[in-house]
Amino acid sequence: MDKTPSRLIAKPSWLLGQVAVHAHRLASDGFGEMGARGYHYRILAALDEFGAASQAELGRRCSMDRSDVVAALNELAEQGFVERAPDPDDRRRNIVTLTEAGHRQLQRMDRALDKVQDDLLEPLAAKDRQTLIRLLTQLLAHHQRG
Repeated sequence: MDKTPSRLIAKPSWLLGQVAVHAHRLASDGFGEMGARGYHYRILAALDEFGAASQAELGRRCSMDRSDVVAALNELAEQGFVERAPDPDDRRRNIVTLTEAGHRQLQRMDRALDKVQDDLLEPLAAKDRQTLIRLLTQLLAHHQRG
């Protein structure tokens, strides 16, 4: 950072953006090693935690655009990680469920993402990591209230 203007280094928005680029790269590389993507993780995690859902619900829960949800679900269904079936209450809508294979994939992805977190936060002590997570959570909650 010795060639970065001091004005930038002092700005949290710039620092957060730079760290976000590295975090995204680490996560993409970690998931890529297992033939997966971040969108897959979001969807599998939502299905595991909240149960079966419509594609629209998954988009809202995962903060994903509808077309990205459909593309990711196509990939996940092709690999047997999710199943889609018409909603019995509204045949125009699909309900997505997590398969046992999808649950196992989510566990593998959890381990990969845990390693990413360790790599990303390597220079921070455990207490500092907890403080960073608390502060980022507080910032996100504030801005999501909007």
